[in-house]
Amino acid sequence: MSDVKRVVLAYSGGLDTSVILRWLIETHGCEVVAWCGDVGQDEDLDEVRTKAARTGAVDCVITDLREEFVRDYVFPAIQANAIYEGTYLLGTSLARPVLAQDQVRVALECGADAVAHGCTGKGNDQLRFELAFQALAPQLRIIAPWREWDLGGRSELMAYAEKHGIPVSATLKKPYSIDRNLFHISYEGGVLEDPWRAPDEAMFEWTTSPLDAPDAPAEVEIGFERGVPVSIDGERLDPVPLLRRANELAAAHGVGRVDIVEDRAVGMKARGVYETPGGTVLHLAHRALESITLDREVMLERDRLSPRIAQLIYAGFWFSPEMDFLRAAVEQSQQRVTGDVRLRLYKGAPSVLGRRSPYSLYSEEIATFEADPSYDQRDATGFIRLNALRLKLQGR
Repeated sequence: MSDVKRVVLAYSGGLDTSVILRWLIETHGCEVVAWCGDVGQDEDLDEVRTKAARTGAVDCVITDLREEFVRDYVFPAIQANAIYEGTYLLGTSLARPVLAQDQVRVALECGADAVAHGCTGKGNDQLRFELAFQALAPQLRIIAPWREWDLGGRSELMAYAEKHGIPVSATLKKPYSIDRNLFHISYEGGVLEDPWRAPDEAMFEWTTSPLDAPDAPAEVEIGFERGVPVSIDGERLDPVPLLRRANELAAAHGVGRVDIVEDRAVGMKARGVYETPGGTVLHLAHRALESITLDREVMLERDRLSPRIAQLIYAGFWFSPEMDFLRAAVEQSQQRVTGDVRLRLYKGAPSVLGRRSPYSLYSEEIATFEADPSYDQRDATGFIRLNALRLKLQGR
C-alpha cells in the first residue's frame, strides 16, 4: 500500500474510469472522491453519481463548468484566432484546463493528497491535465494508472470490471472514441485509424450532412464587443446560450465538419474527425470583423502569435507564463474589435456577406476607384521607387 490517503479522480462513469476507481482502492488502499466537471458533454450526471457510489467512491462531486468553459476558454481562443495546424479549433484542448483547475480546487477543499486521471500514455490529454496540476498545485501527487498498471487493453479492463463487480455497460467492440462538449464533438481511433477510409455518415451526431442540408441558405448576424461574441441576430445572449444558438444554426446547414491528421504533442501523427459548427461560424465572423477594425501591423503581429497560442493550448500550457504574456497581447489587440458580421450558411460552407463597426478603419472615400481629394495617386510613384531600390541593386 502507498502513503496516499485520499485521491480525487477525474471520473466519467465509463469503463476506464470505473476500473481506475476500484484499482486505486485496491492498489493504494485509499479513499477515492469521484469528480466530474460538466462542460456540456451531454451525459446523465445523476447516473455518474450512482455508478461512483456503487464502485466504491466515498463521495462524488459534480461541478457545472459550462459558463466558465465558454467565457474563459472558448471565447479567448476565438479572440486569438487560435487554430491548431490551420484546421483544428481545439475543442478538446480548451476543455482540459478548466476541468483540471476545478479538479485541483476539489482536491484542495476535500483534503486530498493526490489527483488521478484516466488518460493514456499515448495521448495529449495526460499533458493537459498534468501540466495544469503541477502549475496549480505542485504539492499534489499525480497518479496516472495507464502508465502504471499491467492492464494492457480494453478486454483486460472488462475482465477486471467483471471480477470486481464493477457496473459498466461497455462492450469489447467500439468503432471509435468520442469526446463531446459545448464547443465540439471529436471522433478518434478504431475504424478512423485508417486515414484513407472516409468516416461513416452515421457517425456524425451533430451536423446535418452538407449533401442533405437545406436547399435554401440562411443568414445570421453575429455581434462582437472587444473580440468577444455577444449577440446573434440582434439578440444579446450570455456565453452558453450564444454558443448553443450558433451551434444549432450552423449544424442545421452542415457547417463545421473537419477531417484531419494532426501532430500530437507526444510526437506521433493521429487522425481526428471533428464537428465544431458554432465555433466555425464564430471564428469566421471574428476574422471578418478584424479586417475592418485592426491596424495592418497589429494584425500582422497578432497573426504571428496565433499559431503559437494554438500550439500552447494543444500541448497543455494554458497555465504558463508565456500563455499569460500572449493572452495579454491578444486582449490589447481586441480593444476596438466591436461590431457586427453578417454571414450566409449554405451546404456546409459559411461565407461572409458584410461587416460593420463604429471603429472601422475602412474608408469608402479613400478606397473608391472614383476621383477623390484625399489620395494623390502620383504619390505612389515615389513609394514604388523606394521599395524597388534594393531589388534594382540586386538585379544588377
